[in-house]
Amino acid sequence: MMPKFAANLTFLFKEYPFLERFQAAADAGFDGVEVLFPYDQPVPEMLLRIRQAGVPLVLINTPPPNYTGGERGYAAVPGGEDRFRHDFKRTLRYAAQMKPRQIHIMAGTAEGASARDTFIRNLAWAAAEAPRQSLTIEPLNPGDMPGYFLNDFELAAVVLAEVGAPNLGLQFDAYHAQIITGDVPGTWASYRHLVRHVQVASVPGRNEPDGGIIDYAEFFARLDADGYDGYVSGEYNPKGRTEDGLCWLGKANE
Repeated sequence: MMPKFAANLTFLFKEYPFLERFQAAADAGFDGVEVLFPYDQPVPEMLLRIRQAGVPLVLINTPPPNYTGGERGYAAVPGGEDRFRHDFKRTLRYAAQMKPRQIHIMAGTAEGASARDTFIRNLAWAAAEAPRQSLTIEPLNPGDMPGYFLNDFELAAVVLAEVGAPNLGLQFDAYHAQIITGDVPGTWASYRHLVRHVQVASVPGRNEPDGGIIDYAEFFARLDADGYDGYVSGEYNPKGRTEDGLCWLGKANE
C-alpha cells in the first residue's frame, strides 16, 4: 500500500482556472490537494470545490497576503515579530474554515544567532496559539532560495527540539533534500521521525518525479515500509499538460 498522494494546485493543473483544479486533481487520481497561498481566493468557493471533488486540503502556507514579489516568510526575521503574529492569526482564520491538515510556516531571509532565536520564539508562540493545528517548517535549498534562513535539515531538527511543541514538525521536500544533502534516503532515515508532510519533484529540473537523480519508486516504497501515514504531494513544474505527465502517479498506485 503506497502513501496517499496530493496535488499542489499552485504548481499543477494550470491548464484550468484555479477553482477547477480541485476536480481535475480528483479526476486524475489524487487523494488530496495543497494550495500554497489561498488568500486571494474566496473561501466559500474553495470549500464548495473541495467538497464537490472529495479531496481534503492537506496544506497551506503562511504568511498571507500579497505573496507575489514579496518576502518568502518572515518567521526568522528579527524585527518582524508583530507582522508575523498578525498574519499568522489571519492564516488561522482561513484554517478555521478550510481545515488544512498542515500549515507550513516560512522562515524568510535572515541569518545568524538573532534569526535563530527569533525563529524559535515565533514558532513557540504559533504552536501555543494553535495547539490543535499541525504546523511544519521546511528546509529549502540555497540555490532556489538564496538567503533563506532554514536551509539545512540539522538546523531544522535543532529548532524543533528547542521549540519542543507537539504540534510542530518537519516538512520533507525530497527535491530540496537532494540538493541540500545529496542523499534523500539517508536524510529521510535521519529525520523521518520528525516528518509531518512530504513533497516530491525530480532533480534536476523540478519536474515530474519519474526521472533524474532520485529513485522515487524506492523512496515511495521506503515511506510505506516505515509506516509514513501522511500525504506525499507533487510540487513540481509539469513538462507539458499536467495529465500527460502523471504516469508516475499511476505506477505509484499500482
